[in-house]
Amino acid sequence: MIRLEAVSQAYGSFRALDGLSLSAGPGEVLGLLGPNGSGKTTTVKVISTLLQPDAGVVTVNGHDAATAPDAVRRSIGLSGQYAAVDEKLTGYENLQMVGRLYGLSRRDAATRAGELLEHFRLEPVAGKRAGQYSGGMRRRLDLAGALVARPPVVVLDEPTTGLDPRGRMDTWSAVRSLSAEGTCVLLTTQYLEEADQLADNIAVLDAGRVIAEGTAQELKDRAGSARIDVVPADSTDSERAARVLERASGNIEPAVVEAGGSRLGVPAPRGEATLAAALDQLAAAGIPVAEISLRRPTLDDVFLRLTGTNAVPAGAGDENGGAPNASDDTPEPVAAGVGGHGRQGVRS
Repeated sequence: MIRLEAVSQAYGSFRALDGLSLSAGPGEVLGLLGPNGSGKTTTVKVISTLLQPDAGVVTVNGHDAATAPDAVRRSIGLSGQYAAVDEKLTGYENLQMVGRLYGLSRRDAATRAGELLEHFRLEPVAGKRAGQYSGGMRRRLDLAGALVARPPVVVLDEPTTGLDPRGRMDTWSAVRSLSAEGTCVLLTTQYLEEADQLADNIAVLDAGRVIAEGTAQELKDRAGSARIDVVPADSTDSERAARVLERASGNIEPAVVEAGGSRLGVPAPRGEATLAAALDQLAAAGIPVAEISLRRPTLDDVFLRLTGTNAVPAGAGDENGGAPNASDDTPEPVAAGVGGHGRQGVRS
């Protein structure tokens, strides 16, 4: 449903994409992770035909984005980083208009608008102008607009930014429903928990390239084994406790002592068995503990290990060649669209 082959894009001397290759099939949620400037938003732009790359091939639902951009636009629903809704129209009118632009009949557009307003808990404000909505409400309305025509491919660029916890849960539910119905979803996010919860496959981008790819569990396994964290009841026992923990873990590596000696950490290659051994040996050595826990690798660990030492090149800005005050979601010119918003023009 989505395929990028050796795609490259430069903004001046800054290479936003550098031979990027990705693919996702029907019903798959592909998560894109990466630090600012890694190429996530540029990837969204080339997939949605807002930007034609310098090199490479982009196909969506079997259509080449370079030679059949209209067919690609008919195949996707897009929600960018910032809500783009017509502030002079009500929430209901916004969704009904998008449905009509997609070619739905008046009745079907009205029915679909009602369904989405209910799903995103916007029914109480359906008759109010979108300009009166809170930021979270506008974001939910924008997400609903991307789903009006039940497109086979949905692109969500950081969809839960600015949402409260309930709004985030609603969005997660919508993504899971889309996947269950066979829709292909491309999800960029800064929330690692979100990728962990939703993505079938995750690609970690850095400097416009995929530096790691796999399921959430596969990526976590790359981050190493679980770890044991211990806080001795008496900080003067820290050195002795460190030696005990090293023996319990099999002396894989020295215990890490945090500043002040209040917390110690060692690998736990056997998980709970290593934790049990550490407890027994600490007790045998007469070292009381205030806290002890087993911490398994998270996507945070993966992200920091893979990208933590890299920085965005000076002048790179935000994937737009370092233009001052430019947003990394600023769209390239497209055909006139909904309410004058270039991003929503993709829906038409």
